Amino acid sequence: MSDRPDQSLVLAQLEDALRKNWRLGQNMILCWAPHPAGVLTLSAPHYFLGNLTARAHALGEADDTEQFVRDVIGTSHQTTEAQLLSISERLGVSTNFTKLDAPLIGDQALAQADQIVRRFGIGFVPSRGVILFDIAEFSLYAPFEQASQLNSLSYSMNSAHTKLKRLGIEVNFARTTTGDGYYVWNRDLGPFPDLDLLTFLILVLIDNAVARREASGNTVPLIRTGFHVGSHYELFQAEGVNPTLYSYIVGDVTITLARMLDAASAGQILIGDFLVQLPDADESAGPRQLVEAVLGEIAGLKNLKIADYVIGRIIHHWSGMDEDRASHIFVDKHGQDLRVASLELEVALGSDTLRLGAPF
Repeated sequence: MSDRPDQSLVLAQLEDALRKNWRLGQNMILCWAPHPAGVLTLSAPHYFLGNLTARAHALGEADDTEQFVRDVIGTSHQTTEAQLLSISERLGVSTNFTKLDAPLIGDQALAQADQIVRRFGIGFVPSRGVILFDIAEFSLYAPFEQASQLNSLSYSMNSAHTKLKRLGIEVNFARTTTGDGYYVWNRDLGPFPDLDLLTFLILVLIDNAVARREASGNTVPLIRTGFHVGSHYELFQAEGVNPTLYSYIVGDVTITLARMLDAASAGQILIGDFLVQLPDADESAGPRQLVEAVLGEIAGLKNLKIADYVIGRIIHHWSGMDEDRASHIFVDKHGQDLRVASLELEVALGSDTLRLGAPF
């Protein structure tokens, strides 16, 4: 028999220790490092980062401080022992040692430990594609109609996810409700996840349009949609005595999406102004190239159906697009300029054609 310790038991012990330190959300874990006898962690009160950046603003050091914090709480919270001690000194936060019955061994155990630590802290993602689905005139409907519309939109998302998965495209999507819609993102990061998320968006819109055409009453929503790529923070809320397994996001990308849809009309598809990395490409691409890559991906999916109708050719049109960058400028309610483009789609569906989106 192997003398190697059961890593699942070690991970459970780590989670239990972090939960005690977390104190129902009073503290957050900033980063951690493996140690031969356990783990070292750096934790601080939940208000610490807010106070830190406020002081940095007052001293004119905001950019450097915020970038340092973002590097610490980036995609991985794992550091080396030397790095953790350096971070501790820079932030003025003491280190904590958690003794474990056995050390964490192997890449898989370390990756799982990092996922556990993330749930007890806050993360930063420098670039990720995010969707905002917003139901038009939602507040004017009766509560039962509101519930039906949210369920209908949720079903369209689940249906699109299932169809793509059957064809070998895994969109590991997460969502949080805004009350009258959803923020949606791909938990995976990188060029393929961003491209696949936009593919997912288009299938959701097609499914929603078919459902609206075949429904009666106000049970299927008329939605306005935004897609943007940008940075955000990721948090896990407390649920009882544990952090939830599901996160929510807030940051530049969600703020921009909310501003975009403030100016959107019902049925419109607004695309933000961004640069993104496409699969197998050396240079960054703008929204036009991303959409063209997505439509190419959809065209390559054989026998892709919505409600038993085969999706055929999709033709797209733009308004507010200058070469490859969004160029339509509007002033939001705070007096700030925002650059967006409006995407329109003509989708051959069986013998019919669906028209999605609207110009400015």
